[in-house]
Amino acid sequence: MDIRRKLGARVQRLRQDQGWSQEEFADRAGLHRTYVSGVERGVRNPTVTVLEKLALGLGVSMPDLVSFDG
Repeated sequence: MDIRRKLGARVQRLRQDQGWSQEEFADRAGLHRTYVSGVERGVRNPTVTVLEKLALGLGVSMPDLVSFDG
């Protein structure tokens, strides 16, 4: 699986574990909902800065965000 799709699945799973909509999560992360949607679908290639925003919005560390095991 492409790394972008792996990241997207991970972000989506972490967001859903919190019970948040894409819009609520995007607001928490300081991103636009359509951008979050693109990340979750694996069509966006987020920068390190965006990865940090995603991690902070989800309340996880960067290593946890990009942990695709399990």
